[in-house]
Amino acid sequence: MVVTTDVAFRHATAPGIAVSVSDLRKLYGKGDHTTVALDGISLEIREGERLGLLGPNGAGKTTFVSILATQLTPTAGTASIFGHDVAGDPDAVRRSIGYVPQDIALYPTLSADENLRFFGALQGLGGGLLRERIDEVLALAGLEDVARKKVQTFSGGMKRRLNLAVGVMHHPKLLLLDEPTVGVDPQSRNHILQRIRALNEEAGVTIVYTTHYMEEVESLCDRVAIIDRGNIIAHDTVQALSGGTSGAALTVSCDNPDALAVGLRVADGVSDVLKAESGQVTFTCPSSSAGLATLVEVARTCGIEITDVDVARASLEQVFLRLTGRALRD
Repeated sequence: MVVTTDVAFRHATAPGIAVSVSDLRKLYGKGDHTTVALDGISLEIREGERLGLLGPNGAGKTTFVSILATQLTPTAGTASIFGHDVAGDPDAVRRSIGYVPQDIALYPTLSADENLRFFGALQGLGGGLLRERIDEVLALAGLEDVARKKVQTFSGGMKRRLNLAVGVMHHPKLLLLDEPTVGVDPQSRNHILQRIRALNEEAGVTIVYTTHYMEEVESLCDRVAIIDRGNIIAHDTVQALSGGTSGAALTVSCDNPDALAVGLRVADGVSDVLKAESGQVTFTCPSSSAGLATLVEVARTCGIEITDVDVARASLEQVFLRLTGRALRD
């Protein structure tokens, strides 16, 4: 399916470093009441890249993006965007970025058009150019037919789409998105993800996308950084982190799931063994053939009857469980 953004801008500069972060730290509070939100993060993001920042609530994702957006000042370390330091030259940074916050940043008693006119003026747009950009982003968000309706009448998904439209009015080179699909219906979620992908592919916009939805990162991003308790604990391509083409996740139904889980946990080459409330047992192996062979051997040894097996590529969910010892939404 071809998705058009109806956005006429293109960042055609040679690929370089869009974001450079070194030993970034952010502390809240003082003394015995100090909370470490970021604990020495270092990271580079190339121009034109789509980076997913994946982690549970409270992991530090919003703090990290807020520092890049110049909304927070780091306690220590450095962060620069297109060569401009976020603390030392925030105005230059803001001219280069679009920021779509987790919270809806719209005026509910104004119409979509009025919101865009207000935020566009704050970004230095005016006259015919402002009108052109408003029409452009309304089309991107699929909100042309409701442009003059008050935002307070919008669904959650429509508000999220308008939030995205505000963030790209000034044609940013880097788009920072902090959980932009929280609480929306599947149709609006797909719309938002398609538009973000098209902004990257058609307009060359670099994307930093924070979420706790595994499936969004797997479908949208080139690379993923997994963050937990203020640290980046893994950073690679989605394929590499999820085990490449050889990693496999198996879901098993049987007559004795407790015994199967115990047997699999001591088997060679098996990881991420979980027994679900449904009674199914899931585990990962380096390959599907290895996983099936191990399953047959454990079942034979323990006298377990297997009734169903589903084999799929190992997912980021298993990776996260292995690295942190807890589910993503815990």
